[in-house]
Amino acid sequence: MPPETTHLSRRHLLLAAAAGAALPKAWAQTPAGWADLEKAARGQTVYWNAWAGSEQTNAYLQWVAQQVKTAHGITLQHVKITDTADVVKRVRAEKATGRGANEGTVDLVWINGENFAAMKREGLLFGPWAEALPNFRWVDTVGKPTTLKDFSVPTEGMESPWGMAQFTLFADSQRLPERPQSMQALLALARRQPGRITYPRLPDFHGTTFVKQALVEFAPDRAALAKPVTDAAFAAQTAALWPFLDALRPHLWRAGKQFPQNAAAVRQMMADGELLLAITFNPNEAANEIAAKRLPATVMSWQFEKGTIGNTHFVAIPYNARAKAGAQVVANFLLSPAAQARKADIAHWGDPTVLDLARLPAAERALFGTGQQPGLVSAPAPTLPEPHASWVEPLEKAWAQRYGA
Repeated sequence: MPPETTHLSRRHLLLAAAAGAALPKAWAQTPAGWADLEKAARGQTVYWNAWAGSEQTNAYLQWVAQQVKTAHGITLQHVKITDTADVVKRVRAEKATGRGANEGTVDLVWINGENFAAMKREGLLFGPWAEALPNFRWVDTVGKPTTLKDFSVPTEGMESPWGMAQFTLFADSQRLPERPQSMQALLALARRQPGRITYPRLPDFHGTTFVKQALVEFAPDRAALAKPVTDAAFAAQTAALWPFLDALRPHLWRAGKQFPQNAAAVRQMMADGELLLAITFNPNEAANEIAAKRLPATVMSWQFEKGTIGNTHFVAIPYNARAKAGAQVVANFLLSPAAQARKADIAHWGDPTVLDLARLPAAERALFGTGQQPGLVSAPAPTLPEPHASWVEPLEKAWAQRYGA
């Protein structure tokens, strides 16, 4: 046992794990230590607060629950939510009322971006723990650097990566044979085809991402976007954004006087022929819809040739979780090649993996499908980093003031 843990007996470590106390990172990384953590997790109920807006996502979480029940004796309860910000508010309120380290209502939360930044900043998270998970060794931290930086905020082991995302567009190639390769090209298309392009109303996540993509393209200093926002930086970096959105607005669906509530509505209008294209943050979404026969096989996905915004989504454990051991075991399972391969399979979800497939043993690598299926991005573009999480709120507020009436 490592020197820093030799003063703790095995019984004390088990008690600490069962109680949800923070375990020394080095101890958790040892095979014996992880086995003890798994024993402590057995019999626990893990309340996982996770977005529930997709049937495929919900079905996948049910499959995860079955797997961890069978393998680890953990009962995983999917607490269905529509907005992670509500979970942040709840944990914040629990801390304000003095709830202790094992008195919370949330054991695991699906999270990233400004919600993670807020929980980390306010001391609402347990950890560090993520990089001590046995399966973390397969994470592609080099090729996918956003597995360690969440909206430019270092994760520092406070959340475990779970899936990848990148701003992607899709359209029926029979109706849109030439696809715009930048926001400026999108504006030109909107001028030629008025009323046939739109994006979701902010603060819908996809709508905010659309605006952030434009921000990144037009910002005079992208490096400034990686830093916490200031009034001066916001004014300077958005100076070209608002003229672009102003120019785009009158050519949007319903002349930009109304915006769809979410990306699903945009996708449906595209499928019905009312719109020319739709947007997503899952590069495999169109392939999923084609496989489910909700979109024709002539639909194609693409990303702007100079790159689109991409990020990683994670799971985190609140500081006052009751089942910290169980939550870590679940997070480790989510990083297993079997779980990642099923999630990447468009028949189940189609969410891109965080793992480095080249480093996986051959048997595990074979779990991931190969070949180009209809609707998949044929030529992935460079991934552009998200602006710092602190940019989201002022962007959404400024957009609402200009276009939200």
